[in-house]
Amino acid sequence: QVQLVESGGGLVQPGGSLRLSCTASGFTFSNFRMTWHRQAPGKERELVAFISNSGDYTNYADSVKGRFIISRDNAENTVYLRMNSLKPEDTAVYFCNAKRNLLLDYWGQGTQVTVSS
Repeated sequence: QVQLVESGGGLVQPGGSLRLSCTASGFTFSNFRMTWHRQAPGKERELVAFISNSGDYTNYADSVKGRFIISRDNAENTVYLRMNSLKPEDTAVYFCNAKRNLLLDYWGQGTQVTVSS
């Protein structure tokens, strides 16, 4: 069955770094656009980063531009989010999403990222 499994979250001090991973199974990963989203307590889920099927095109929310890097390895069915210069306001549950069209739209279970001293 379709699965997206995120990992790599945790507690980090301000200014630190983390790398999130999202490994997919049950579908043809290279056919799907991949995104990372996050949801902080009491806030709506927001789009953080986007990467095209091939990985040639990426885009970022203004709040993370220059600090986060999204990448993918289609041979390993995995998308990554490298997060640098982390701030307390980056604290949230981070979710990966795989989407091909309105019907083929999958979410992972999320991984908690907490930025605190």
